[in-house]
Amino acid sequence: MRWLNERQKSKLVVETCLLAGKIMIENGSEMVRVTDTIDRISRNAGATEARAYVTLTGIIMSATPDMGSQVTAIDKRTFDLEKVSTVNDYSRQFADKKISLGEFYRRLKKMDKDVRPFPFWLQMIGAFMVSSTLEVVFRSNYTDFWAAGFVGMMGWCIYCLTDHYTDIRFLNEFIAAICIGFMSILIIRAGIAKSADDLIIGGLMPLVPGVPITNAVRDTLSGNLVSGPSRGIEAIMSACALGFGVAMAIKILG
Repeated sequence: MRWLNERQKSKLVVETCLLAGKIMIENGSEMVRVTDTIDRISRNAGATEARAYVTLTGIIMSATPDMGSQVTAIDKRTFDLEKVSTVNDYSRQFADKKISLGEFYRRLKKMDKDVRPFPFWLQMIGAFMVSSTLEVVFRSNYTDFWAAGFVGMMGWCIYCLTDHYTDIRFLNEFIAAICIGFMSILIIRAGIAKSADDLIIGGLMPLVPGVPITNAVRDTLSGNLVSGPSRGIEAIMSACALGFGVAMAIKILG
């Protein structure tokens, strides 16, 4: 019976670590943080012989040498750093023995299933603020403030709608960039704003892959030569999709 309990505990440790790592990778965490969190959960649960191999597309882990490894796949990645922070908070509470391992796992399951991203209207406001304030902070362009915010907001809306209705990677960035280019040029022709370049730059800011680029550099510098270059290639592909979309809009409208 004691052996069975130990076996069940080891299985729960693995499932908790895999779910915690999966949530963190899916929501934009770097590999170093994921690996450190899994190691801490294992040690605090008493699984000192646990081993985990973390990549951008999956996690392999075993609790003991005589127990088979388990795998979880990472199919889609987005950015919600609040979830990453929440997983770390739960890990600290578990380390301080404020919650049990079972409660830790139940909270992770609930967060993975029930917690949704920020409301769409709040995302739109965020896109408006990012695009519009860029004109003032970096370009000192006060006249195109509202136009840049509108372009950025509509570009984010198109990005989200495209991402919702298609599973083709990088297509959402490409279509959003084309629409941003079209809107910017048409606004200039209507005499509402003065600089199409400023509107395009501001509109693209919410879509720029800043987090993947940062994580790629962080992972590479920490010695992770699998996930680091993978994130870098992913970020470059996103940037190319944005660039090609804008170039096509300029080619069409002139």
